Amino acid sequence: MAKVEHHAALPWQEAPAFLADLAKREGVAARALAFTILSAARSGEVRRMTWGEIDQTNGLWIVPAHRMKAHKEHRVPLSAAALALLPERGEPDALVFPGTGGRPLSDMSLTAVLRRMGRDDLTVHGFRSSFRDWAGESTHHPREVIEAALAHRLKDKAEAAYARGDLMTKRRALMQDWANYLTKPRAGVVLLRDRTA
Repeated sequence: MAKVEHHAALPWQEAPAFLADLAKREGVAARALAFTILSAARSGEVRRMTWGEIDQTNGLWIVPAHRMKAHKEHRVPLSAAALALLPERGEPDALVFPGTGGRPLSDMSLTAVLRRMGRDDLTVHGFRSSFRDWAGESTHHPREVIEAALAHRLKDKAEAAYARGDLMTKRRALMQDWANYLTKPRAGVVLLRDRTA
């Protein structure tokens, strides 16, 4: 039996500090990495995302079936923090996070951001595990909602046959909770007020 290789992941307790550090970085790849973390998506889905897939009014990203691992359309509810990372809207076929020459960013572009941050110990895909561990260990969101957010197929075929919906309302709450957790002010951090106000 082949040994399962796990992607190196950041402990979920360290994810808010990591995202705060990432927010200081400039560039398309850094923004794409932050969006990947906030949406708990696979990097390939984010790197090939076009404006035609984004419904900013309803805070929704609809990934077409042909770009999904399971070959099934996946609707991703976007938190306010994820929406804030989107640049100025382009043409429907234009990439949201374009690389050189308008081509998709390479997987190595996001990995290079991790390296510049001195985090060779992490993988981009590993942030999906960080999300899964956080949701399972520190929230009351049901397992099926968490798995649906990750676009995982249900292993139980009978259960899958009856699960026709995509749990959008519950997934929206889950993704907003994830964003709130990642972006909450850190303990010991003093937020300075504008004295002119």
